[in-house]
Amino acid sequence: MNIVLVGMQWGDEGKGKVIDILSRKVDYIVRYQGGNNAGHTVVVGKQQYIFHLIPSGILHPGKICCIGNGVVIDPGVLLGELNDLRNNGIDFSRRFKVSTLAHLIMPYHKNLDQLRERRRKNKIGTTGRGIGPCYADKINRCGIRMIDLLNPGLFKDKLKDNLKEKNEIFKKVYQHPGFSFQKIYAEYLGYGKLFAPYICNTAALLNKAVRDKKDILLEGAQGTFLDIDFGTYPFVTSSSTISGGSCIGTGISPDKINKIIGVCKAYTTRVGEGPFPTEFAAEFGKIMRDKGNEFGATTGRPRRCGWFDAVIAKESVMLNGISELAIMKMDVLDGLDKVKICTSYKYKGKIFREFPGDLTVLSKAAPVYKQMPGWPNQRNKPRSFKQLHPNARAYLLELQKLLGVKITMVSVGSARKDTIFI
Repeated sequence: MNIVLVGMQWGDEGKGKVIDILSRKVDYIVRYQGGNNAGHTVVVGKQQYIFHLIPSGILHPGKICCIGNGVVIDPGVLLGELNDLRNNGIDFSRRFKVSTLAHLIMPYHKNLDQLRERRRKNKIGTTGRGIGPCYADKINRCGIRMIDLLNPGLFKDKLKDNLKEKNEIFKKVYQHPGFSFQKIYAEYLGYGKLFAPYICNTAALLNKAVRDKKDILLEGAQGTFLDIDFGTYPFVTSSSTISGGSCIGTGISPDKINKIIGVCKAYTTRVGEGPFPTEFAAEFGKIMRDKGNEFGATTGRPRRCGWFDAVIAKESVMLNGISELAIMKMDVLDGLDKVKICTSYKYKGKIFREFPGDLTVLSKAAPVYKQMPGWPNQRNKPRSFKQLHPNARAYLLELQKLLGVKITMVSVGSARKDTIFI
């Protein structure tokens, strides 16, 4: 079976934990888009692992983990993650693969990202890691790919051509001195030698796995409403975060996908700028942020928190073709007197039950809530749906009813064992 796992909100939904759980039952785990602007946190015993590029399934012995062609790679970050795995005694030598076609984040991408953001009047809230400029070069057909590092002559020509243009922009537009060809060339050829054992045609590898009836888990980064097309544009990432992006980012055709699992928190969060209709007031937002440890795994930035938004969640179900739901961080709502679910937006007297593309509506609309009774703090972690407080069960059943999709997994804590399967 080939499964796509996708975030239904603005990212940070807890996909890393679900991937870690599902990885036990599959043979291949593949990352299909994004870069090191995302982070997946997995807790195993007392050890916490944070992955930015490598699929978290690498923690399971015998699983083959791939970085697909749709991902953009900062080679320094990738090397750091591989070294961390080695230092923790995790052998990945024969089970880590990276696509020949994955594009590389270059030093000039990171600087350009940061310089552009500083100059913008309406800031996007970019992580400054060069993700957007790297994808832009991919579309502009001047990107440098993993395979290029294995061909020094071709890499030299591409890099020289790029720096000729980029350095002019840096000097004339940003008053930046630009970059040295020799320094970048030597550094990245070094990366090429280190990564050579892992670089391969992952599309061919994965399609052979499909033919051999192997089970594949396709994981994305960020969430549906950071999608370059369907998200809250322009406050989005630079790739296709929805389930359809899994095919583009791996080379597995749509007819080979069997199941799509949507992951969302029991409430809503987002990082950076952009509209957020259900955002909590500042004081309550801080309480919930601290309670849920809502700080970015990649940047440490505080996440904005709000009530569950069923408007965006329903849109996400439609866009992704979601067949099952995983509800994360249910325990963070413990101890509240009441909980709310946004069922529509109201703007200038008009009710919006479907996601509006208009940024003004999204920014100024008032959420229309369904209020439900809360539940006390649970003394012991519930291990089944029946052990959840009746009000917590009613809340989950209401989400299931509103979204029209069955909930099959509920997380009530960060550890692997703190997961209820329904």
